[in-house]
Formats: sequence, C-alpha cells, structure tokens
Amino acid sequence: MSTPASHPKTTGTSGGHRVDVERGAQHVTVTIDGRVVAESTRPLLVHETGLPVRYYLPPEDVDLTLFEPTDTHTVCPFKGEAAYWTYRGAAGEGAEPRPDVVWAYPQPIEKVSEIKDHLSFYDEVAKIDVTN
Repeated sequence: MSTPASHPKTTGTSGGHRVDVERGAQHVTVTIDGRVVAESTRPLLVHETGLPVRYYLPPEDVDLTLFEPTDTHTVCPFKGEAAYWTYRGAAGEGAEPRPDVVWAYPQPIEKVSEIKDHLSFYDEVAKIDVTN
C-alpha cells in the first residue's frame, strides 16, 4: 500500500515540510473501474511537501455505500491518524475489491482541522478528473 482558494495558508511546517490547505471550487469527479464514486465542487486541496496535490472531498459528495471501512490506520506527523476504506462496489455487482483506496482523518491535528472527515483517493486506483 502507498504511504500515505485563495493564496494557500500555511497550516504546518517542520524542517521545511509544509502542509497547506486550500478551499477549492473545482469540479472533481472520482471513478473506480469506470463507476463514478464521488463528485464535488467543494474540494479541499492539500498541498504537502514532496506529494502531489490531494483533493479531499466532503463525505456527502462520496457514495459511501460502495465502500467498507477497514482496520488499516496510518499516522502522519503533519495531519494525524488516517482511517481507510475499501471499494466494494454495489451489492451484487461483483466488483473487484480495491483495498484501502480512500482515506480520511477523523481527528486531524489542529493545524489541518479543515480536513476532518473529508475523503481522499489514491490516484493509482481511482481516476480523479478535475475541471475548473
């Protein structure tokens, strides 16, 4: 498994490492195996040193009926403890499970509190389309 607006505001730095959270208005569509699993026009963009921009979507904009929580948890010193979900597809659909493809921070550290419960997807599995 992979390890996990206006001018962006600085929300955390340490030894040159930065995490900036920016409110966006882009149209973000997430598909897995050709199925739309999330669509939002209110993403949070997380810019973190050494990582591509990640789009964190409000849970209301994600079809959570297609996912199942897992026991996987990771800790990021700049964001907190992440929880993960596996893509299962619709009941009876027979979709190939995609383990730990989406994550969120239920209790993020204070400096990035905006991302609380917003979901982000690994782009190695999910196709993330962004338009302005």
